[in-house]
Amino acid sequence: MAPPMFESRHSARASHLPHRPKRVIIASTLAVLIALLIAGLFANILVTAASTTGGTLRTDIWHLVRMTSIQAGLTTVLSIAIGIALAWALNRLRFFGRDLVIGVFAAAIVTPGIVVAFGMLSIWGRSGWINSATTYLFGESIGNLAFGLWGIIFAHLILDATFAARILLERLDAIPAARLKIGQSLGLSPWQRFTIIDWPAIRGSVPGLAAVIFLLAFTSFPIVLLLGGGPANQTLEVAIFAAVRQQFDLLGAVHLALVQILVCSLVILAAAARPPVPISTGVSTGQNWHDRGPARLLQWGVLGLGIAGFLLPLLAVIFDGVVADLADVLTRPTFWRAATTSVVIGLSSAALTLILALGLGLGRAASARRTLRLGLGLPVFAYLAVPAVVLSLGFFLSVRNLGIAPAEAAPIVVIIANALLALPFASATLGPPLEGLVQNKAKLIRSLGLNSWQQLRYIELPLLRREVGVVLALAFCFSFGDLGVIALFGTQDFQTLPLMMYRALGSYRSDDAAVIAALLLVATILAFIALPRLFERLLDARS
Repeated sequence: MAPPMFESRHSARASHLPHRPKRVIIASTLAVLIALLIAGLFANILVTAASTTGGTLRTDIWHLVRMTSIQAGLTTVLSIAIGIALAWALNRLRFFGRDLVIGVFAAAIVTPGIVVAFGMLSIWGRSGWINSATTYLFGESIGNLAFGLWGIIFAHLILDATFAARILLERLDAIPAARLKIGQSLGLSPWQRFTIIDWPAIRGSVPGLAAVIFLLAFTSFPIVLLLGGGPANQTLEVAIFAAVRQQFDLLGAVHLALVQILVCSLVILAAAARPPVPISTGVSTGQNWHDRGPARLLQWGVLGLGIAGFLLPLLAVIFDGVVADLADVLTRPTFWRAATTSVVIGLSSAALTLILALGLGLGRAASARRTLRLGLGLPVFAYLAVPAVVLSLGFFLSVRNLGIAPAEAAPIVVIIANALLALPFASATLGPPLEGLVQNKAKLIRSLGLNSWQQLRYIELPLLRREVGVVLALAFCFSFGDLGVIALFGTQDFQTLPLMMYRALGSYRSDDAAVIAALLLVATILAFIALPRLFERLLDARS
């Protein structure tokens, strides 16, 4: 029996909320369907592991776990440290173009990993800018610094450190002005302000953010695939792909997948008590606090290094794409088929992600039962426990066991898998503001006598139009630039731009890869910027 205090809170919340049983039923149905799908994929992995004979695991599994954990751990620690430094610098500095820098950092979360890896090769590779410059100036090359452990970590930092900086900057911007005035009146030094005011504001977000970054790095696929440089730096995700695609060792792939699921699940359980990490895409509000002297110089130095580290590989991608034979690639029918496939899959996945995120979010917001709310939230994080290549392997084994050719099921599988991959980020973006809106507008909704559809049309969608647009943008960009899912299902007749780029690199057609990488990068950033604004205007026009 629940304690009286819990019962009173539960009844108070239940009486406060509009009565929406259909929303709870729909959300429960979606949660069950997602759970059954994941359970079915997991069951196929287990059945294959138990029934397949003749496969041999050709890789030291403990080396893979150790290597994957080392690179994910180093990425996490360095990303949090650099993210804190960048957020601190951006919070203090005011300059022309600051909003643009913050917007570019926010776009890091959707920048395709394969594009970042290609940019690393353009800068630090054997024929990259750095080697070309040292050879010209000193007559010697410094070697291929893009490959190996530190090349992988640097590529991850380009994405994850800037992502961390944007999240933490929002926490710093939210510090109350009254607290800052007190700090200024006390004459706090830059270090004293950080320890007394800043750190308490951001430390609550660090564990959850670290868990997300660790999982993103642990399950990284395209960056390790391109920059691993050999078996010594191979990770679980790449080993699974190699076992299925190159060796067709299903038993070995299943064993590796089970290990990866176990490790990711342990990390999720450890971080389950922490609040979700929302995706920040808005402008920074800024604060009236200016440091002087060495602190000011340090802030400019940190920001300059951060901007250079993030932008240089991406500028290299754009430059290489422009100087390559752009017209030749654009006249090929194969390119336009791949581009059309990428757009269709991206839009379909984005629509499915929005439907799932809205359905689950509306049900959670309408429910007052703690256990039900928890149950509706768990399927959202299926991807974090079952990453892209593992999810693809589960789909691959499922359609194979059903006697369906993988090529026939590929479009539907890729759309569903990509939607599940984007769902955690979509729910983190849409869920908290949706629940807050229902709480704040509950009295108005009841007084107007709105039904569930009218509440959605006239209250929720207009007030959450930006968040809905951000969800669509995130889901589209994740799917548009994804290589992990399509890698197992792609064929010559069914390929996306990331897969076409990977195949071009494998065939030593670097000019083709450069053009595709540049177009991928530009299209992703434009979609990330334009989709939220377009959706916001569409809803404005309808209201």
